[in-house]
Amino acid sequence: MPPAFQARVLTPGSWADVEALFDLPGGSIVRGCWCMFYRRSGKVSVTGTAAADNKRQLWELVGTGVVPGLVGYVDKVPAGWISLGPREDFAKLRRSPIMKPVDDREVWSIICTYVAKCYRGQGVQHRLLQAAIRWAREQGVAILESYPVDKPERSHDDFMFFGSRSLYERAGFVEVVRRSPTRVVMRRTLRPERQPS
Repeated sequence: MPPAFQARVLTPGSWADVEALFDLPGGSIVRGCWCMFYRRSGKVSVTGTAAADNKRQLWELVGTGVVPGLVGYVDKVPAGWISLGPREDFAKLRRSPIMKPVDDREVWSIICTYVAKCYRGQGVQHRLLQAAIRWAREQGVAILESYPVDKPERSHDDFMFFGSRSLYERAGFVEVVRRSPTRVVMRRTLRPERQPS
């Protein structure tokens, strides 16, 4: 039988799980960023004491009741992470020449997908994305947006935290704009958008 998979939203109660996950081999990028890089504008460091500050800021964010993402579990052990939320929560996206808004529609953005090295190649990333799609739909999200890598040669794992084009295509996302030879903006419609009253 394939290993059991489940995903849970990150809350103060599951904080220890994300700490354990990020501490596994292959997690140097997430250990430095703690998914705070795109939440702030200006220069953001992910090394040295800045990594501890990023961790503290994510902990504080979770403590306010914000759900910044989902933890994926394989046989009840933390194995992966996906970070998403309302686009306006990610200040750095607004100024990005590649990921700046396509239009003024309300969207949620996926800014990180990570699987610990020992769980890669087992479909965990695909199952995490499906869980994120379900959760976003439950929150009433109409459009989910991603910014994957799209190039013929394989990138180093450290540069794949946005995921690959094929990951999102398999989940029903379609390209809406390309502003870089190696990056695209993709979207999946989850439900009809609310019409202004």
